[in-house]
Amino acid sequence: MHHGHGSQAHWQQVYQTKAPDSVSWYQPTAARSLALLCQGGLGPQSAVIDVGGGTSCLVDALLDASVGSITVLDLAEAALALTRQRLGERASQVTWLVGDITQVALPAQAYDLWHDRAVFHFMTTPEQRTAYLLALQHALKPGGHVVMSTFADDGPERCSGLPVQRYSREDLLKALGPRFSLLAHEHELHTTPGGMPQAFNHALLRFA
Repeated sequence: MHHGHGSQAHWQQVYQTKAPDSVSWYQPTAARSLALLCQGGLGPQSAVIDVGGGTSCLVDALLDASVGSITVLDLAEAALALTRQRLGERASQVTWLVGDITQVALPAQAYDLWHDRAVFHFMTTPEQRTAYLLALQHALKPGGHVVMSTFADDGPERCSGLPVQRYSREDLLKALGPRFSLLAHEHELHTTPGGMPQAFNHALLRFA
């Protein structure tokens, strides 16, 4: 268990010391993610995993849309606890997983949709990226879709005190490999609660 990019202690501290709406990646709604998930076929039959879901509001929107199976994974138990608290009764309709995506044992071919807003870009070593991609290709159904948001090539070089890997559209496709084909892509200037612009790239990909 190496520490560095995203040790559990680091992220626990981030979520225990900052209000959910003050972390730099905070967004009041998950509209963009939701639109891309819908393009990927999101519906009541879908099984969705939100990787690094943390305190994101995406899970609320998935529950509102009566999505059949929802899993939220995060390194930080503290973040998931806040989200469960916010959801109240509805939290029982969600599967909560605490773990590192590079180490967690996910069920095989279990998910139609894999959502990752700003986890993959913390995978800054080839080993981390390989482990992430093994998990993704193991757990996603062939024919399933990935909605991935990373810092763009003109985005920040660090986030929350950690280095990140920035991706252009071409870089992302190269990193994910030939089993993924790009269906949609958009560049966004996300404004942090502190007023700083962060350039994100959002991609919808199909897994063959």
